[in-house]
Amino acid sequence: MKKIAILGSTGSIGTQTVDILPSIEAEVVALTTNKRIDLLEGQARKLKPKMVCAFDEDAAKALKTALADTDIRVLSGMDGLIACAAESGADIVVTAVVGMVGLLPTMAAIGAGKDIALANKETLVCAGELVMRAAREKGVQILPVDSEHSAIFQCAQAAQGNRLSKIILTASGGPFFGKSAEEMRRVTREQALAHPNWNMGAKITIDSATMMNKGLEFIEAMWLYDMRPEDIEIVVHRESIVHSLIEFEDGAVLAQLGVPDMRLPIQYALTYPARVPCKVPRLRLSELGSLTFFDPDEEAFPALTLAKLAAERRGNLGAVLNGANEAAVGLFLDGKIGFADIAERVREAMRQIPYRRVLTLDAVLESDRLAREQVYRTV
Repeated sequence: MKKIAILGSTGSIGTQTVDILPSIEAEVVALTTNKRIDLLEGQARKLKPKMVCAFDEDAAKALKTALADTDIRVLSGMDGLIACAAESGADIVVTAVVGMVGLLPTMAAIGAGKDIALANKETLVCAGELVMRAAREKGVQILPVDSEHSAIFQCAQAAQGNRLSKIILTASGGPFFGKSAEEMRRVTREQALAHPNWNMGAKITIDSATMMNKGLEFIEAMWLYDMRPEDIEIVVHRESIVHSLIEFEDGAVLAQLGVPDMRLPIQYALTYPARVPCKVPRLRLSELGSLTFFDPDEEAFPALTLAKLAAERRGNLGAVLNGANEAAVGLFLDGKIGFADIAERVREAMRQIPYRRVLTLDAVLESDRLAREQVYRTV
């Protein structure tokens, strides 16, 4: 029986991970949240992990009181996240927390020899070079949970030693496909949170609306599959049925298709290389009618251009891009800046923060801090 730690068990990916657990043979040994202690308490009483963590200190105190009648260990803060990742006895760690907060627990889990079911984009965007090197040195697997990277991972199993010549990432285009750059300046918070295909948390939904989400996945793909940026392509696919594709040197293209439901890629990451029955609805091609594909409009969605620049230059630019974006999205959700200002704040941070080609963990953390400070100074 596989032992699993779920970091971010109360978020979108985390709750869907809990949902598929009856389909697989697994024991949950750790669960974490930020502040959603009511949901975490229910999960803990049902799954009986050995430890739980609330990142927020006040929430952790309340959680400790709520679980006082159990023998579950209650932790808090970054130290608690790291303990759940590295010291809980897990075989595989699902990193479903959102944002830069996932980096240190992921590195700790890799250092402890745990496989990673990776749903935290920021880990590879900010420190892909360090993370993938550590995974190779420790001999652990980084198993992608994002639907796009899971699709690439599944298709790549047909490679049998042959080199991938191209990765084609599909993007839904979010709620603003077809809008001009000028129209994007009038976008409201409510419009940006209305994703047409996926039910996700607020931050990821805004990233999808700006298409920064796809830019982050572009950088992830570069590190996960050791690809050059020029060999990664993005296409807008409104139906979200083709989750991504790969191309071989002979021109053959393989795609992974499925209904837009995250439970399948989550389950496959946890059961790999085995496939077991999944409660996801089955795809019926005859009901689709057609599948469409378009080039993205980088004038209307400048976040894509910024992410590609970060991929090309590497170094600390991924950390600057991500830190600035997290700060700017937070300001937008708080009503302090406009929608189009998100990319502008990121662009300015990339101009202002000193470029560092040689990457260390300290350099990543410092670049993230400086990028956020730069964005907050503009309000």
